[in-house]
Amino acid sequence: MAATRLELNLMRLLSRCEALAAERRDPEEWRLEKYVGALEDMLRELKKQSSKPAPELLNEYSRKVDFLKGLLEAEKLSSSTEKALANQFLAPGRTPTTAKERTPATRTVHLQTKARCTGQMRSELLGTVRSVLLLLVCPACLGLTSDEKQSAVELDAVLQHHQDMQEKLAEEMLSLARSLKNNTLAAQNVIKQDNQTLSHSLRMADQNLEKLKDESDRLEQHAKKSVNWLLWIMLIVVCFIFISMILFIRIFPKLK
Repeated sequence: MAATRLELNLMRLLSRCEALAAERRDPEEWRLEKYVGALEDMLRELKKQSSKPAPELLNEYSRKVDFLKGLLEAEKLSSSTEKALANQFLAPGRTPTTAKERTPATRTVHLQTKARCTGQMRSELLGTVRSVLLLLVCPACLGLTSDEKQSAVELDAVLQHHQDMQEKLAEEMLSLARSLKNNTLAAQNVIKQDNQTLSHSLRMADQNLEKLKDESDRLEQHAKKSVNWLLWIMLIVVCFIFISMILFIRIFPKLK
């Protein structure tokens, strides 16, 4: 079925949004957010049409729109760790939007965003390490008193403690994300196996129904044949009795 005008407009705007998401944008950039809102409105209108696309294609459109929406929400987070965790749960599209794409653009955007968040986390970690080293080196260079050196060491210990807590929290969050991802994949496999089992059961039920119908037809035909043979046998017996009676009367006439 040919694509409608609304679907073509949705595909063009979706391709434009994917191109904007792949670029480095200013924090004050507003076009992508407005475009994604327009995509949601167009997708709702497309689902209401009588000549709407196939369910698989509609699900793919919804998946890409949800990915772009989640990407915008992740960019609004303040911490790079939160951004990385939010991007971990994003699901890019499975098929290209246009014929020119070899791989889905949303998948490329997802990989770029994950790499960008990893770089930000690395930069923050290196900045923290530099700050700690500066606190350790500067008191000796500036010739501070022993009390000031002791305060600097205590401050360094507090900062190191907070850094260890942040790293531990980040590791726990990543572990939780991996566990959630594994559980989701396991649930998907179980659902897939259940669907396969249900499909097999339905096919077997259909086959049994066809066999039962064939056997019923054969039984009905057999019953009809049995009735016909019984009728003929009864007719033959009646004729035989009739002829026998006539012969009996002829052979043994009535006594006078």
